[in-house]
Amino acid sequence: MRIIKTERQLKRFLQILRKRAEGVNPEITASVERIINEVRAKGDRALKKLTERFDNLRLKKLPLSRAVIKGLSKRTPQEIRDALSIAAERIRRYHEHQLEKSWQYREDGITLGQIITPLERVGIYVPGGKASYPSTVLMNVIPAQVAGVKEIALCVPMPGGELNPAVATAIEILGIKEVYPVGGAQAVAALAYGTESIKRVDKIVGPGNIYVALAKKTVFGVVDIDMIAGPSEILIIADRTADPEIVAADMLSQAEHDELASSVAITTSEAQAIKIQRALNAQLRKLQRATIAAQSLKNYGAIIVTKSLKKAATIANTISPEHLEVLTESPERLLLEIKNAGAVFLGPWSPEPLGDYIAGPNHTLPTGGTARFFSPLGVYDFMKRTSLIKATGTAFRRLGQAVITLAEAEGLEAHANTIRVRLKR
Repeated sequence: MRIIKTERQLKRFLQILRKRAEGVNPEITASVERIINEVRAKGDRALKKLTERFDNLRLKKLPLSRAVIKGLSKRTPQEIRDALSIAAERIRRYHEHQLEKSWQYREDGITLGQIITPLERVGIYVPGGKASYPSTVLMNVIPAQVAGVKEIALCVPMPGGELNPAVATAIEILGIKEVYPVGGAQAVAALAYGTESIKRVDKIVGPGNIYVALAKKTVFGVVDIDMIAGPSEILIIADRTADPEIVAADMLSQAEHDELASSVAITTSEAQAIKIQRALNAQLRKLQRATIAAQSLKNYGAIIVTKSLKKAATIANTISPEHLEVLTESPERLLLEIKNAGAVFLGPWSPEPLGDYIAGPNHTLPTGGTARFFSPLGVYDFMKRTSLIKATGTAFRRLGQAVITLAEAEGLEAHANTIRVRLKR
């Protein structure tokens, strides 16, 4: 784990972070395009062939029956079921605050407004390969339900025919009716273009591996997508009052994800930096995923020493992290300096996993610096806005000549004529 103390070292590290998600293997891109084209051309036949090849699963019937989901769900320990129920309730309450309403106003004889309506049909991708994430089901489905989406199609790969019972429980709790045991780029293609068994959707959301991410990027424009998710990341601003054991534990909570994860701490004390480094080394030895976490820290981890908390906030805004923890004596005061972050966690009792699972806000967050312009997944992602215009004859006559002037200035004669025709009447 590097300790950064100079501007030159900081500049070099920021360059490393920016390049972290660059350089996708061209072979993967070509493979994704082939898969998408195959599913688009051959529908269910290609989907079944690809699922058998990649997931060792022979598809017989789509979607999965409610009975199958219910049967799998029964294997979930009651403790996990209860925790998922608590999380679902909290996530729903939080997202209900995000609901938007249609609005109108009248100005000089013209009624203007915006009509807010939910998307008709969305596709949700839930990873199910190396790991299974019931929390992802909750975080992606609940905002769509709150928005009022009528049709939700969920794709979750089932390698070898296995589905994590906790994922099945999350599906059952939310009452999802369409569940397809398909994954990878082929699932994204099926959702985007439709097959005989899967009706095409208007938007695809949810995380996945590089094949899923590239597939979503490829079909964007045919359908909408939430974002291109990259490796996980955390940045912690810690002053002298922060407990180095807590800082280290929270850094490791992201480092254990994979070798591309980034864990960064910024402190105003070199002595504190050394304490955090020692705590990291001690805790790392006890982790089951120590090899992954160690590689992550080596590649994309750092403890940065700055002269002031304001400078720490400036660095944080430059990195624009997915998760930002503020472990300072007065975290609310420093919050005023924060401009770019997917989610902000204030104080020692607000660790990142609290937000991952049960606090209420969505854990689908912008990564790779995209918090500069992206927002967390929310109800607004499942709604669309339509402009409303209704003018009276009096208002039209008052504004018509200005429209003609602007249309002619742009060389659009037919645009101007639509106004002239009406003014003559």
